[in-house]
Amino acid sequence: MSQPYCFVVMGFGKKVDYSNTTRILDMDKAYEGLIKPAVVACKLRCIRSDEVKQSGIIDSKMYEMLLQADLVIADISTANPNALYELGVRHALRPYSTIIIKESQGAFHFDLNHLATLQYEHLGADIGSSEARIKTRALKALIKQIMSKPEIDSPVYTFLTNLQKPEMSKKELQNAVHQVEDASAPCAKALSSAREAAAASNHAAARDYFLQALALISQKSENDPANVDPYILQQLALHMYKAAQPKSKIADEPQRAAFIAALKAAKRHLEPLRPDESSDPETLGIAGAIEKRLWEQSADSDKAKLESKAHLDKSIEHYGRGFILTRDYYTGENYATCLDLRARTQSDPKERFYDQMTAQKTRIRIRDELNNRLKARGVKNRPDYRWMLATLANTNFALGEMTDGEKFEKLFRQQKLAQWEMDTFAGGKKYAHEIAALPT
Repeated sequence: MSQPYCFVVMGFGKKVDYSNTTRILDMDKAYEGLIKPAVVACKLRCIRSDEVKQSGIIDSKMYEMLLQADLVIADISTANPNALYELGVRHALRPYSTIIIKESQGAFHFDLNHLATLQYEHLGADIGSSEARIKTRALKALIKQIMSKPEIDSPVYTFLTNLQKPEMSKKELQNAVHQVEDASAPCAKALSSAREAAAASNHAAARDYFLQALALISQKSENDPANVDPYILQQLALHMYKAAQPKSKIADEPQRAAFIAALKAAKRHLEPLRPDESSDPETLGIAGAIEKRLWEQSADSDKAKLESKAHLDKSIEHYGRGFILTRDYYTGENYATCLDLRARTQSDPKERFYDQMTAQKTRIRIRDELNNRLKARGVKNRPDYRWMLATLANTNFALGEMTDGEKFEKLFRQQKLAQWEMDTFAGGKKYAHEIAALPT
């Protein structure tokens, strides 16, 4: 007797929730920290829908899985259109054994608000450990209840009471599952290895694994890069330039040339996502970082810096749009920094004043936004809590508000910090004091 399996319908990687907010949610954290542990604990095989899609066999096997899966869990957080569509297909094909989950702040869509839904709290970059434990237990209990006593949970079969569920033979079912597992395994393994390498800051390994995943997708499907999930292209671009980025100032021309080549290659991989028109903050943040580094590496002379000002202008454009969309403090801080850098190159006093004032107003918004976030329940459980404190400290320093800056610096230093974290903060603090001392 084959092991029953659960088909998980959701996005993967970092996705933006545009439904009633513009937060970025890391859907991998929901899958790895909440959904998969609950499924495995209930002795079900766990297959994720995006593993099937990226294997290039979406045409028929996806629908077979939606029909025959013993259980489907659909995470509809961020209003992911694929997840919503696949949930609708499941409701049309199967009267029972479907669980809907969503992040608590996201809006309901269509007619789903009357269906039983498990909600969890997402902190953006992660799910708090206590929240993961509580909601994993709740999901596990729900799975056991549904598997032991199935009841109609599809609105289609609830209202069309005489509708009969379509059937496939057991042999067809087993073939469908094996084909999906066989086809998706290499890509899923490459992506899993890429995420592990990224978490360990092994940028070269992460780059190579994402390249491997992209090659597998291109080999098994007719999709061009524009149809690949943005997550893969974003992460490939990020780790491509991070792997080549030197730890200190570039001393020789060959090293500089190699880094510039890596930046340009990363930029090419982002092109299918059209960063000049994109509203995806992750795409915009990575594009902004690439353009800023291209500007930095253009040459050392002031004349060359001015000639390459287009890179800095693009960086400001990308960071600025990302900050407007999300109010993300990391993007905002980079936006303000690039504005300050450009202000120093402006020959027109009015243009210089405009850049300086826009940077100052951006820092005020970051300060106010982070002060509000610190009032939220469970904020200290956020994985980026220390960086919220660090950003508040340096933002206040840059604004000349030294007392508040020192207060948040003290709170930051009370965290368990690695040396590189302290060094990163020290560099930001030095720059913030320089900004505060500049005349406007």
